[in-house]
Amino acid sequence: MKIIGTGSALPKKVVTNDMLTEFFDTSDEWIRTRTGIETRRILTDESLFDLAKTASTLALESAGIKAEELDYIICSNVNNNYVYPSMSCIIQGAIGAHCPCFDIRIACAGFVYALDVAESFLQTGRAHKILVLAAEEPTRFCSWKQRETAVLFGDGAGAAVVTDGGKYFGARTTTISNTEVLYQRNRLEPTPFEVEGVYLDHPMVMQGREVFRNAVSNCSSEISALLKDTNHQVSDIKYFLLHQANMRIIKGIEQYLGGDPEQYPTTVQKYGNTSSASIAILLDELVRANKISRGDLLVMSGFGAGFTTGSLLMEY
Repeated sequence: MKIIGTGSALPKKVVTNDMLTEFFDTSDEWIRTRTGIETRRILTDESLFDLAKTASTLALESAGIKAEELDYIICSNVNNNYVYPSMSCIIQGAIGAHCPCFDIRIACAGFVYALDVAESFLQTGRAHKILVLAAEEPTRFCSWKQRETAVLFGDGAGAAVVTDGGKYFGARTTTISNTEVLYQRNRLEPTPFEVEGVYLDHPMVMQGREVFRNAVSNCSSEISALLKDTNHQVSDIKYFLLHQANMRIIKGIEQYLGGDPEQYPTTVQKYGNTSSASIAILLDELVRANKISRGDLLVMSGFGAGFTTGSLLMEY
């Protein structure tokens, strides 16, 4: 697999920590010290579909190809205004593509999983140009009456166009079923036979300490195993592109793996946790700032509800 184009899009509304004091008993210092987040972007009069279309269009322009040339679209998306059709189907029409497409729902590790799935299509020869998209609006998952979750999130979309001909050294993906630590429930339509209360909806539930422990432990051990499997050292890697959930989690993984702090770039301070879109947005920013060159080795690693963890190593 080779990345030939990237794109990203963010809402125009910038929400500072001080602005959140209007809704919560909190402060800029309280949020910064616990999360590292200073601002986040939140959807207002735009839609998530607008962001997804823009990110996809920019990725195609960067790749120098037309939407009609795509063989597949794979989209990571947890939730949006539609139960169906999938986000990928909607974006396919919006950008003028004609290829098959599907969504995956693996929460914050979704972009890494989607890239690994794309690699499988490329390996079998079933596809040669694939758009991998991550579009998320986690600010709609949490209750805006709960400070502990609402201050963490921002909305955004990121995309990459991949093709064959590159060096993909491998990936490791794991799932450990642990539902109660991090989840959101949607209400289903009632039937005459429903037992009362069975299908009640519920905004995001997050047990922060348990999420922190699992995120640092699972990502650190998975990246270490991936490096060992592929005969690489931490010093070989230009950047570790980690899921941008919380600065303390990122620093915890950095301390475990070692290396230079500059190998662990961040955007969480600017955008908050944008779920599976965070790695895609970070990748696009680095590419457009000319901080990544052809031949650089990249590790991408994400963790999310489930718990799911996904890490990959490839040459840019």
